[in-house]
Amino acid sequence: MHSPCLREASQACFHGCCPAINFLDSNSLKSAGSTASQYEFLVALASSLYPHIRFTNHESLPSLQESFSNFRRAFPRYCQTDETDRIRAQEYYHLSLSKHVCLDYIGHGLFSYSQLQSHGNSAHIASSSISPPSLHSITLQSPFFDISYKSVNLNAQVKYGGHETELESKIQKRIMAFMNISRDDYSMVFTANHSSAFKLLADFYPFESNSNLLTVYDYENDAVEEMVKSSKKRGVRVMSAEFSWPNLGIQSEKLRRKLESKTKKRKKGLFVFPLQSRMTGARYSYQWLSMAQEKGWHVLLDASALGPKDMDTLGLSLFQPDFLICSFYKVFGDNPCGHGCLFVKKSSSSVLMDSTVATSVGLATLLPVSKPSQYPEESVTSEKLDLDKDTMFQPEVPESDERNAKKKAVTSSEIEELDDTPFASVQSKTIETTTGENTELECRGLDHADSLGLILISSRARYLINWLINALMNLQHPNSENGLIPVRIYGPKVKFDRGPSLAFNIYDWKGEKIDPALVQKLADRNNISLSCGFLCHIWFSDKYLEEKEQIFEEKTTESAKAVPYKKRNKSCSGISVVTVALGLLTNFEDTYRLWEFVSRFLDADFVEKERWRYTALNQKTIEV
Repeated sequence: MHSPCLREASQACFHGCCPAINFLDSNSLKSAGSTASQYEFLVALASSLYPHIRFTNHESLPSLQESFSNFRRAFPRYCQTDETDRIRAQEYYHLSLSKHVCLDYIGHGLFSYSQLQSHGNSAHIASSSISPPSLHSITLQSPFFDISYKSVNLNAQVKYGGHETELESKIQKRIMAFMNISRDDYSMVFTANHSSAFKLLADFYPFESNSNLLTVYDYENDAVEEMVKSSKKRGVRVMSAEFSWPNLGIQSEKLRRKLESKTKKRKKGLFVFPLQSRMTGARYSYQWLSMAQEKGWHVLLDASALGPKDMDTLGLSLFQPDFLICSFYKVFGDNPCGHGCLFVKKSSSSVLMDSTVATSVGLATLLPVSKPSQYPEESVTSEKLDLDKDTMFQPEVPESDERNAKKKAVTSSEIEELDDTPFASVQSKTIETTTGENTELECRGLDHADSLGLILISSRARYLINWLINALMNLQHPNSENGLIPVRIYGPKVKFDRGPSLAFNIYDWKGEKIDPALVQKLADRNNISLSCGFLCHIWFSDKYLEEKEQIFEEKTTESAKAVPYKKRNKSCSGISVVTVALGLLTNFEDTYRLWEFVSRFLDADFVEKERWRYTALNQKTIEV
């Protein structure tokens, strides 16, 4: 059954964009065909900033206090989400102490920061009694578990199971409850990360007899690329949905034809489907799942971009995907390493075949760590197992800049060069583990999401993401007679029903795009963690072909260079973007600080000033 929140969202009639909500009067809003709740929401959003005013420099922005006051006045129900702020202040106090804005996390956090601090103490400290320490007293302790790799066959692991540590069994049970998935219907295995889950399924799926792979992503997804790469080696026909410019909605008729592709075989192949884009926030209909199943496809549901408790809306009793993938990290804003999860419907497990590969690279087991304080970080690090540098063999980290995965609670204010050293650790050969422990496993990160519930979490995200978009679109270059915009948003803009993620680019006063990687580095300098991505599979009608020539670009990766130029249009062309993901713990100040940071680009000399500051600090200069 759909939740009340989902029923409300499913009534949304705004399939287009509202590029200038502050310029819309009540008549134009009503004529857009919105329901009463949407109309009220959009009117409130317009009043949360000063209507008809454009901000031309960062000093003209209203203060944080004034903006928050207007925001709460416009959305009085936001106060119902104050419990989230209490949880953040008590359980994730390092975010406030370090002034760190984390907008690059995708997945679900297992534990809280206060748990990490009290982990290993002999005496249990109740969460209500923990008081935030001073910034300088924060010290990181060992994680709750380490990851080791299994030398077993995925097919056998799914069908017959295997020896599990008590810790692993408890975490598996807790995750399945959180994901609203029945252990009677699905088997679950741990994987090193998101990418390895896709790679494993590709290796063991019978593409020889089900020779099609159809994916639905409006951006380049490293995990999906692993699956595509593996399947192509076996002669699989790879297809992708296309997305219409400018709103990046699915080209429905084209996707329908691909699902209905004629074949003599009963099973057509694997349909890989996310319910929303983790970059643009575009949401897709559940009906594609049903249609794919009716047309004879096996369905892989990618739940990695779904927010906390979104799985409660899936109605698995109705759709029952054959496979499902998601990912978990340890602690939000501090320890992003974790693992992936692959779920296989038991009635579909017979589909998996025995691979020619003797073992399944990427299957993982979780091992407890005992007496972590006995092992200094330096000695443990020296004993780590050597890993292949390919990401599918690394423990799970959120899809973000590698630099962000190295952050501690206190973030340096100086930009450092990226290196190839993996942050996430694996099981040390020297670390002793314990077995047979009867203590209860407390996943406070998941408990917090359960206590808040779907409606509260999704309502809060809706308020914040739409306010942020509205605020960004109210920026304007000073003395801009040519109408050049400083911020371009891709996909759905202000929209009642959209996901809590955002893809955008910043343009200077001459209309030239600022490199997303540079924006990310400058944001990092301001203690704001963003991600970068690459939008692709975009379809332009004749009306927008000239615009396509202006904004499309070629990928600069080595793999793209290997593609013949004549074949690059679909496989290598797209738009590099900055991406933002709002999570369970995102608050208004986080969104305001991002708005304030972006507004600094209204200063024509901002980038040059920042370059000079790095040089003055004896840092390497940033190439634009």
